Amino acid sequence: MDHNEAPLLDALAEYHRLDRYGFTPPGHRQGRGADPRVRDILGADTFRADVLASAGLDDRSSSGGYLKKAEQLMADAVGADQAFFSTCGSSLSVKAAVLAVAAGKGDLLVSRDAHKSITAGLVFSGIQPRWIPPRWDPQLHIAHPPLAADVEEMWERYPDAAGALIVSPTPYGTCADIGAIAEACHRRGKPLIVDEAWGAHLPFHDGLPTWAMDAGADVCVVSVHKMGAGFEQGSVYHVQGDLVDPAHLSECADLLMTTSPNAILYSAMDGWRRQMVQHGSELLGNALDLATRLRRDLDGLPGIHVLEDELLAAESSHDLDRLQILMDLSDLGISGYQAADWLRENCRIDMGLSDHRRIMATLSMADDDASARRLMDALQALIKAAPTLPSPARIDLPSPSDLELETVVLPRDAFFGPREDVPAREAVGRVAAEQITPYPPGIPVIVPGERINEAVIEYLESGLKAGMVLPDPADPSLGTIRVVRERPDQP
Repeated sequence: MDHNEAPLLDALAEYHRLDRYGFTPPGHRQGRGADPRVRDILGADTFRADVLASAGLDDRSSSGGYLKKAEQLMADAVGADQAFFSTCGSSLSVKAAVLAVAAGKGDLLVSRDAHKSITAGLVFSGIQPRWIPPRWDPQLHIAHPPLAADVEEMWERYPDAAGALIVSPTPYGTCADIGAIAEACHRRGKPLIVDEAWGAHLPFHDGLPTWAMDAGADVCVVSVHKMGAGFEQGSVYHVQGDLVDPAHLSECADLLMTTSPNAILYSAMDGWRRQMVQHGSELLGNALDLATRLRRDLDGLPGIHVLEDELLAAESSHDLDRLQILMDLSDLGISGYQAADWLRENCRIDMGLSDHRRIMATLSMADDDASARRLMDALQALIKAAPTLPSPARIDLPSPSDLELETVVLPRDAFFGPREDVPAREAVGRVAAEQITPYPPGIPVIVPGERINEAVIEYLESGLKAGMVLPDPADPSLGTIRVVRERPDQP
């Protein structure tokens, strides 16, 4: 295929060249009706590019096929059989994959370090999750992806499951041995879904971890806005082989997605694909070289340790995306939460992730020596300021076994069934009716249907005092937790 083309971008240019005018949504009419104060901040061209995808960018029957052609080019660029664009983020795409593979079929093997959007898919679908335990690191207190042997063991226990879903790369940049896991699934004729939201760039440079489609995954979901150059909410889900019906996958996505997709998001993904095919190897190569230098220089700063070997140790991760620079601040005597807040307030720097002892800087092909220097200067300032910051609040970190809560009720039944709010301490021993997720990275500590234990409550309560953010429970302060009502007949 001709990757010099960008069908959606070309159609948008033609729309403007012909001076089309739509008596249709959006009501701002390419910015004519927008408040000038809004237009000054968002930019006139933003509104000018915001046109309908059908009966606007294309005609009312989409006879130009611009979106279809752009998706075909994307699939060709990365070696998938088919690709589908989503303007509702990978949160929608992964839900669609879960529905297509397992809805109405019972069980799905799911890595327990899955993002909260996957939990939402379980709630929507009524699927019974069979949790694949990740490789918990009790020293670092993070989850590495499961091994192929872990997936194999779960297939032995649940041979009738509809498929398996894993996350790779994780939010910490660590990657699974997707090839070996795919083989374990395919020996049983079952599909593998990979939530590769952090891996949109992987197909375009040999120095990056293996792209899920190359490793044999059947469905792969990527967020173009994370490691690519698309707008927020831009996502692509890819499919290959004959274990997942592409038409059914598309139908499942259609159940969830908006009927008013944003042409700006579509066009940005289309243009990013062209950029990657033409220049991706060079751009990502430069980014990897910069990351190598920056990782070395940051690791040389007093009190800061860049994690690498620890993330690739035996029985942990298969590979690592080195554009994700994870830094341990334990020797500075401050928490990652404190560091992220201080950097934002004093250096105007936002970090990609923070936890009880770490911060992460995510590099992309857009970074250069100037942005790297800015990060170095900010962290040097943090080092000087660290002795003046208060001692971090202690977090009661649970053991790996304490984090493996027992699922006793289907997530859907727990979420939609009779429930009640109880004081957090009284939730111990009860079944959760909501998910509770430290964010970022967005991995639920409690999933609807799991029996809550005391160690997890202590972890969340102490984490909140230390700076953890819990955006999804009904009571974000965790004064109460929503649990399944023990006697549904009671009001």
